Amino acid sequence: MNSNNLSPRLKVVAGLVPKGSKVADIGSDHAYLAINLVKRGIAIGGVAGEVAKGPLTNSRNEIIKNAVDTKIDARLGDGLAVIDDADDIDVICIAGMGGLLIRRILDEGLERLKGVTRLVLQPNVGEYELREWLINHNFKITDEEIVAEDYHLYEIIVAEPGQMKLSEQQLIFGPILMNKNNQVYQNKWKKELLRLEKVQKNLESHPRHGEEKLRKTKLQIKRIEEMFDHVSTTIN
Repeated sequence: MNSNNLSPRLKVVAGLVPKGSKVADIGSDHAYLAINLVKRGIAIGGVAGEVAKGPLTNSRNEIIKNAVDTKIDARLGDGLAVIDDADDIDVICIAGMGGLLIRRILDEGLERLKGVTRLVLQPNVGEYELREWLINHNFKITDEEIVAEDYHLYEIIVAEPGQMKLSEQQLIFGPILMNKNNQVYQNKWKKELLRLEKVQKNLESHPRHGEEKLRKTKLQIKRIEEMFDHVSTTIN
């Protein structure tokens, strides 16, 4: 992967950044995303944030190599601490981290979210907790995508300032992903359903593992089945 050839998930993230944006890419991994956006004329500039010196050096080298050092500034710092008011950042991208870590970054950098018009977030896990944080902090989910890459399925959440209420089902499965209900999405939850059914069978065969775990597994299975019923009813 490089800035001219993004991974499938970063291609989707890049496609969710509006033209004319000033972008902060947090945990930028060689600044590939920011460089790609600037070189294609999508972003007019931005910041690539890294929490360690090694990755920061890699990002700076890539930025210089691609001759975009007048438009992208690579900075060392934890989360949104790399953003200054003078940057006029309006889009923040955070990709390739756990949902709990993304939530912590947003929570600790809450003051720096003023003036930001869009968050493009790609959690590896913990989507529920991230959606919950967003709706509790005056963000509404305006788009969601799911993409397959290297045998993994990644959800991407777009949020903008605004009010939104989500049901428990929507927090788990994604309010927009449920409506799109594409093949990748179906594959994710069919695979998870099969996994949980195997767990249930094993727990029922070995009761000593605990009734509470079995109860929770049955509840997760029920929720997935209800989601599939819901999306099937909606489509029909």
